[in-house]
Amino acid sequence: MTDIDSLLDSQDTMGLAALIANGDVTSLEVVDASIARLESRNPVLNAVVATRIEQARQEAAAETGSGPLAGVPFLVKDLNCDVAGLPSTKGSRLFADHIATEDCELTRRFKAAGLVILGNTNTPEFGKNASTEPLLFGPTHNPWNTRFSPCGSSGGSAAAVAAGIVPSAHANDGGGSIRIPASACGLFGLKPTRGRTPTWPTPASFSYPVGIGLAVTRTVRDTAALLDAVAGPMPGDPYPAPPAPIDGSFLAALGRSPGQLRIGFTTKSVSGNTAHPAAVAAVERTALLLAELGHIVEEASPVYEHDVPTKVLTTIMGVATAELVESRLAQLGRPLADDDLEPVDRILHEHSLAVTAFDLFHAQQSIERVSRDVARFHMTFDLWLTPTLNVPVPELGYLDTTSIEAIFTRAGRFSEMTAVFNVTGQPAISVPAGLDERGLPVGVQLVGRHCSEETLLQMALQLEQAAPWPLVAPWPPAA
Repeated sequence: MTDIDSLLDSQDTMGLAALIANGDVTSLEVVDASIARLESRNPVLNAVVATRIEQARQEAAAETGSGPLAGVPFLVKDLNCDVAGLPSTKGSRLFADHIATEDCELTRRFKAAGLVILGNTNTPEFGKNASTEPLLFGPTHNPWNTRFSPCGSSGGSAAAVAAGIVPSAHANDGGGSIRIPASACGLFGLKPTRGRTPTWPTPASFSYPVGIGLAVTRTVRDTAALLDAVAGPMPGDPYPAPPAPIDGSFLAALGRSPGQLRIGFTTKSVSGNTAHPAAVAAVERTALLLAELGHIVEEASPVYEHDVPTKVLTTIMGVATAELVESRLAQLGRPLADDDLEPVDRILHEHSLAVTAFDLFHAQQSIERVSRDVARFHMTFDLWLTPTLNVPVPELGYLDTTSIEAIFTRAGRFSEMTAVFNVTGQPAISVPAGLDERGLPVGVQLVGRHCSEETLLQMALQLEQAAPWPLVAPWPPAA
């Protein structure tokens, strides 16, 4: 292992950016080491599904970037975040030959920060599975143990970061898709407040009001730096942007203590399902640690209709995906073929085509009702601590989209702690909190009031300093 290669295990994004800026290493050296990692490790993981290697090497060799993260290799999820010249498949065979012609706004901001994009990461079809195993590209394997899933839908990004291919990668979250794979792969993941980062050219006003993009990272400071790089409104946004951080930047906020916070915690979902034992133990350890750090911690949960978030997300995101599919078919000038969509998504598509204006109106009204219910909890508590996943990390095949029964009887539990905050729009984080008896990571979730990313990041930094987690999974992985 060369010294440059070892940096991919020992440094985060900010650490590599500082070494490049100081002239200790060049961007090309780091990018070449990352490419070598990709070429040697991705055949084991199937985390990266498209590359722009020569373009990345040229950009690194030019070293023209002046952004705060200049020269550091990065990957972008192949879902709702186009990179010009790369496929934009959304994990679907219907879009298998679709190539992006321009960068989306989030990609432009990543590039402006100086990140060097190596390629696209794997995702389940349209992001609609909690495990990353699309029929188009095949399954992504968890770098902690390749028999298991990295979860999803940002599973390709999470696997690549945990395996040491890149120090951070783009991810997005429409029901837990940043937080769930972060938990499964031992990473830090923040779902920002609705409207904090741009969705354009996906309109945010109705078709995708519950999803938002950022990244999965190894460290809290990397997430803060990436949020600084991409947060902020665009002209014409349909909603007012969340206010800028009071410290001037999210990174600067890490230099300030959050003060004493009142934190409620639970090991059960609102529906009454108890988390698996390793997740229960992780929450209890974290609650005790938070109390030792001086916070007021007690068992408490918000009260809301537990089945509403899933119904809302199914309706709103289902209609958005149905429109995407129908527009693609119109572009191709043909009807839907039997092998265009995976079996579960074919059923969801047909269901969404039957959704009425009344159904959509009711879903939008439900967003407000659930949001007000949860907001009452935050009149008393600053944060809510929960398991990120109430169920163990699954083996690959457990959430098989060709098995209707498997998805409809198993999938719901994977997002029962995360999806509600896509409905309410609150920020939420997943923090690494140890390993289960199989040696797989376990995460805990902390949720704050709207626009409280600074507090969540400060709290996460306290946990990171008090109970550090591994930056990468051991390599080679267990199997």
